[in-house]
Amino acid sequence: MKAMLSQPMRGKTDEEIVADRNRAITYLESKGYEVINTFFTDEWYSKEKMAERGVVNIPICFLAKAIEHMCLCDTVYFVKGWSEARGCTIEHSVAEAYGLNIIEE
Repeated sequence: MKAMLSQPMRGKTDEEIVADRNRAITYLESKGYEVINTFFTDEWYSKEKMAERGVVNIPICFLAKAIEHMCLCDTVYFVKGWSEARGCTIEHSVAEAYGLNIIEE
């Protein structure tokens, strides 16, 4: 079983994002899931590299990559506050439309 996280990030500190992420990962792993990383922090996703590639809408770039990773998963875990975040609501719609298991905080 594989799962990914969908979590709101806008308006949160890096520390809050990591804390939410770690809590969700701990839960999923306790249930036997392998967690697919959708927290893209490598250099390819730096503002400079995205600008070099011509990315003009960074949030859409991250959303597209997350949806691409959804094809590897059985389940998507939605962190508290997901229903107020544009990207998370889109990911939720995709998960529903394609029959993935959904876990909501």
